[in-house]
Amino acid sequence: MAYSIDLSGRVAFITGASGGLGAQFARVLSSAGAAVVLASRRLEKLKDLRAEIEATGASAHVVELDVTDPGSIRSAVAHAETEVGSIDILVNNSGVTTTQRLEEVDAENFDYVFNTNVKGAFFVAQEVGKRMLARARGAAPGTYTGGRIVNVASMAGLRVLPQIGVYAMSKAAVVHMTRAMALEWGKYGINVNAICPGYIETEMNHHHWATDQGRKLVQMMPRKRVGQPEDLDALIVMLCSNESHFMNGAVIAADDGFAL
Repeated sequence: MAYSIDLSGRVAFITGASGGLGAQFARVLSSAGAAVVLASRRLEKLKDLRAEIEATGASAHVVELDVTDPGSIRSAVAHAETEVGSIDILVNNSGVTTTQRLEEVDAENFDYVFNTNVKGAFFVAQEVGKRMLARARGAAPGTYTGGRIVNVASMAGLRVLPQIGVYAMSKAAVVHMTRAMALEWGKYGINVNAICPGYIETEMNHHHWATDQGRKLVQMMPRKRVGQPEDLDALIVMLCSNESHFMNGAVIAADDGFAL
């Protein structure tokens, strides 16, 4: 028996879409039928991805977004809804990290991580969420009420690792943020869930796995392998679909068992 999920008619807003997981999320959601809005600071990368997606016959749009700037968030979301239509799906994916021991962290390092991973993620979700709430309450037009928000946390939010302590703290905050949003917004048909990916190979880190430190890390993994962005395809499509209507406040580890 074949089973498929159709996101036709839905608009998906993806932050951090210029590379890595964000770009792959955009590809797979567009292949499922959603019109995707690609949001990031790296416009040229977004334009390349838009061309790639449009070459498949799918719909993609580009907006510039700096998640550390509340004005940029408001402008990007408003521009997306004006150009494409009401946002039905948010993939809250922007994130940064630093590598250092806790005693080496200064205020600038701390703010760099928390301003993007926590504050930025919160205000992106708030801006999209307010619009979803307005439609659900009948205060704004829209043919679809409710919505899907997927916050991209990390297995580091479930298991603390050395030298990325501040990053782990920020992603733990995203996990609890997800639960808080699910609790307040669930009654309006807005489902908020989190994905906690493990180590995924991307263009930004692929060189690391060939180093001595990278090889040692791979040997610590339960199945001694690094994931690929497409390993999360089925999960992201499911969480963005109507079929996930009974999932709200879930925090799903997709880490090949690393956090066990």
